[in-house]
Amino acid sequence: MKTPIIFIIFNRPSTTQKVFDSIRDIRPEKLYIIADGPRTNKPDDPTLCQQCRKIVDQIDWPCKLIKDFSNTNQGCKNRISSGLTRAFKIFDYAIILEDDCLPNHSFFKFCEDMLEKYKNNKQIMSITGNNFLFKKQNIIQNSYYFSQYPNIWGWATWKRAWKLYDKEMKDWPKIKKQNVFNKTWINVFNKAYQQKIDTWDIQWTYSNLINKGLTVVPEKNMVSNIGFSPKATHTHFHTIVANMPTEELNFPLKHPIRIIPNYIADKYSRFHFTRLGIIIDFIKQFCQKNLSFPS
Repeated sequence: MKTPIIFIIFNRPSTTQKVFDSIRDIRPEKLYIIADGPRTNKPDDPTLCQQCRKIVDQIDWPCKLIKDFSNTNQGCKNRISSGLTRAFKIFDYAIILEDDCLPNHSFFKFCEDMLEKYKNNKQIMSITGNNFLFKKQNIIQNSYYFSQYPNIWGWATWKRAWKLYDKEMKDWPKIKKQNVFNKTWINVFNKAYQQKIDTWDIQWTYSNLINKGLTVVPEKNMVSNIGFSPKATHTHFHTIVANMPTEELNFPLKHPIRIIPNYIADKYSRFHFTRLGIIIDFIKQFCQKNLSFPS
């Protein structure tokens, strides 16, 4: 595997080991590890963080390993964003996996092929291994489609795209006044801008949308988020997108003729795309189970 892999870890040894094993299967020539430091108010963190960091010492193939480890806890927003920024000062492109995003084998080949095919197309800002269409896959006629939304549970991008990332969303007050986003997006972006959510991915979505960037989405789901648990930072409840099964993608790929967003596919998948969608889904399931509300 010639494409660099960026692996983001923290304090979950069990999921970290599973994702690392999938990386070891494809033997990347370059591996960049981003790790945040333990939280001072969590007594188990020092041990758990150290266990995760030792997992990458299991490398048993020729590999250039770069460890970007923080001694202190910077939080999700600052640690991941700063780590990716450092990585893309070294790499022109990379595949990114967090410690709870378990890919199948075809995910890596798909990302590598798409990174090469669209490397000079500035309209394409990312590639994802996620497909949230569930039983609506029949609306996709090719091996992948183009989406407005950059799903990040196993994804890839280029340095040129990451340069457009705005962690602080500096232009949001001005863009908000233009009324180009609906109420749902405004609420999400407001919370990120006001730093009410410690996250980096809402800002990545924002950067993609304001730059009219597109994401390559496979016709089959190739990454399963195995990190939904009470100990997770954000994904600490069960939802329909937890532990989704994966399917191997068929090669050679059948490419779309036109590079335009598939609005029909986006309509079906966007509900489960944002963290807000996951929360809404959780509330809906809770109400149906406990209060017998109609769907």
